Amino acid sequence: MAVIFLVGGRGAGKTTVGRALALRLGCAFTDMDQFLCGRAGMSVADIVAAEGWSGFRARESAALREAAASAALLPTGAVIATGGGIVLDAGNRSFLCANGVVFWLSLPPEAAAARLAASPLAAQRPSLTGRSMLEELREVLAERAPLYAACAHHTVDASASPDAVCAAVLRLLPGAA
Repeated sequence: MAVIFLVGGRGAGKTTVGRALALRLGCAFTDMDQFLCGRAGMSVADIVAAEGWSGFRARESAALREAAASAALLPTGAVIATGGGIVLDAGNRSFLCANGVVFWLSLPPEAAAARLAASPLAAQRPSLTGRSMLEELREVLAERAPLYAACAHHTVDASASPDAVCAAVLRLLPGAA
């Protein structure tokens, strides 16, 4: 089985859906933020504080390639939940497209803000803009939506329950339904 990459903004459910999808497919799961932080021995916030966003993004690109290379060696494949900003780098977008099946979990900013308010992980990822959560989500999604679309093989409405989103991904995945 191929490597499945999940892309999308904060709160889209990449990690939640990714875990469920990997369980259903009987394959490995990697959350890129956890993978990257484990390698760095620091939180995302600490990396950004020490190295800036450019340093974090460079580490993120390297971690993506490392995780995908490891996943490609597995006979069962893997599901990789990327960080929301992975698509900012054109090289990452090309890499994703060429090395797996990319699903964009699309979610309106209002729904993402509601999810993040219900289950905040404020220490995990610092603000990108310094604005309110909803304003930031709107701004970031406006910038990134074309980038998600450019590298996604499939777009899935992530506003449904994680089980429904997982089922939608499985329907689109050749040979998995």
